[in-house]
Amino acid sequence: MPTEDFKETVKQQADIVRVIGDYIKLKKAGAQNYAGLCPFHGEKTPSFSVHATRQFYHCFGCGVSGDVFSFVQKIENITFPEAVRLVAQKLGIPLPKATYSSPGEARDAKLRAQLLDAQERAAAFFQECLKRPEGARAREYLVGRGLDAETIARFRIGYAPDSGFLLRDRLVGEFSDEVLRESGLFSWKQEDSRQPPAVSRQQNQSGGADGEQQIPRGPSPARNDKDEGEGSEPTTNDQRLTTAIYAKFRNRVMFPIANDAGKIIAFTGRTLAADEKAGPKYLNSPETAIYSKGRVLFNLDHAKEAIRKLDYAILVEGQMDCISVYAAGLHNVIASSGTAFTEIQAKLLGRFSKNVVVNFDPDTAGAKATERTLGLMVEEEFQIKVLTLEQGFDPDLYIRRKGKDAYGEALRGSQKYFDYLIDRARTQFPVRSAEGKAKAVNFLLPYVQRIPGRIARDELAQEIAQKLSIDSAVLRQELRHVAAQRSAATLKTTADVQATDAERILIRALASARQMQPGEHLSARDGAEEEFDPARQAQYAFRSEGLHRGLATESLVEALLNAGAEIADVMEVPCSDSERRTLASILLKEEEELSAERLEGAVRALRRIHLRRQMEQLQRELKKPGVSDDRERMRELLLELERLSRALRDPSLAEDGLGTAGSKKTA
Repeated sequence: MPTEDFKETVKQQADIVRVIGDYIKLKKAGAQNYAGLCPFHGEKTPSFSVHATRQFYHCFGCGVSGDVFSFVQKIENITFPEAVRLVAQKLGIPLPKATYSSPGEARDAKLRAQLLDAQERAAAFFQECLKRPEGARAREYLVGRGLDAETIARFRIGYAPDSGFLLRDRLVGEFSDEVLRESGLFSWKQEDSRQPPAVSRQQNQSGGADGEQQIPRGPSPARNDKDEGEGSEPTTNDQRLTTAIYAKFRNRVMFPIANDAGKIIAFTGRTLAADEKAGPKYLNSPETAIYSKGRVLFNLDHAKEAIRKLDYAILVEGQMDCISVYAAGLHNVIASSGTAFTEIQAKLLGRFSKNVVVNFDPDTAGAKATERTLGLMVEEEFQIKVLTLEQGFDPDLYIRRKGKDAYGEALRGSQKYFDYLIDRARTQFPVRSAEGKAKAVNFLLPYVQRIPGRIARDELAQEIAQKLSIDSAVLRQELRHVAAQRSAATLKTTADVQATDAERILIRALASARQMQPGEHLSARDGAEEEFDPARQAQYAFRSEGLHRGLATESLVEALLNAGAEIADVMEVPCSDSERRTLASILLKEEEELSAERLEGAVRALRRIHLRRQMEQLQRELKKPGVSDDRERMRELLLELERLSRALRDPSLAEDGLGTAGSKKTA
């Protein structure tokens, strides 16, 4: 884990606006504020704010907040130490030797690094094998798919030989048994050591054409002492079970899968064999510590700059489709690797553009995958179009048969998302009858419900009504019901704490305590010798007089007062989501400097509020049954009421324009 000194060095040099601006578009929204669309939830109206001076971000939509490190950690889905190092790399700050908070963290980081290295070495091995004589059939396959040498090299396509041991022999001396097991490159099984090892049998069958060395009988060279005997049955003098490892990918064209940083993390292998023992047509790496298929988009490392520049992405289903479209000159193409989109993939793509053309296979399975993907992406507020090719054509075949120009023309004719869905509804449910119209509407309503904007839903209702020949008033009634359900689900999360101007000023002052660095001095007021510390003045007012008691912001003030020195970021103060939104709102609207006069005015305003609240309490007490009969109690209450009234008339508490109990503003 990076040292505290290194973290502070990086944080002081990091411009959070520039770092976050590399991921999302930010626009100036005040003296020190920048705003943009939140990358962590779908929205059309910017609710994500970044404060340039205080160096923090906050989203008023989903409530996330933090500093530059937490942003990078969340958006890159990496650990905190990795986020610190990544920010340092962006700034060109030399990295110290990595240290970790626990042996487990160090072990995990080391394993991840070794797994990345193993995938890289495997990719280089597969590339070598493609160029050898045994890779001739794989080369013929790739040429038949229309790929030239430049494209093959760009995507680092290779060939896994029809041997279970060549890759093992390449890696076994460089990586531990654990790394080989966790890499996803190998399969494991036990065999009787009295029999010749499988490698010898395969050499006998192939005549040693692969150039493999004879593996001695006994334990596999990849095993260590700890593994010996794992899962073994009782042995006799002439019998022993050993664990052997075999390459998972054999006689396959290999397509490396990289993360968006360009690091190879997994593979897809396309078989060249036609017999029943060949296994599935496409074989994918299992999920590992560095690879999860729902978190990666194929070719994003190559496509992200084109996506950002053109402001839209082409989403296809498989690697070969993606490579063919890319080779045709459309470099903003990515693939979902045969699965429906996940929320993580949508957020990953949304960092580069919110516009996408989806081009999945038009068969039944492909259509269902398209609908699932579109349903998720509309919730993330993507602007979506759907490209449906002729029956029997996927993007790869279409380009090979009809050419890249024809594909480009088809791309320009892509349908809007709901035009595509309405056409599907009309196809599945003939709308000549009332029953058919009802089924078509019921088919469409779940998709309509996912649209966040009420205006967009209303416009869509008109369009659906027109295309299905349905009374729009009836349809709008159904949509209003859907909208009501949607708004009811969000009302609970949008109510915020109310705060007066006086509360805002004093909360800003409290928060300034966590803005100071060790050894930093605040400027003195008007050149006086005693330094003006707004945090100290606010703390004294709240603690000595309890001016926050009974206010809507009472618990937020308590949280700030009780925050320990270990909390370096004010947005990390323990409090509720609505209080954190209030705090962010206050800090993001720092339009005037915290002067001594403003703080004194705020304290006077809260004193007035406090006195009035006490008077109201006394007046309620006076009205209680039986109090008028107790003359002594009555006298005490009246004297206290008079005292409070005189205090409220004190010239030192004169109104100064700050908020009072009757002039609240929404935080």
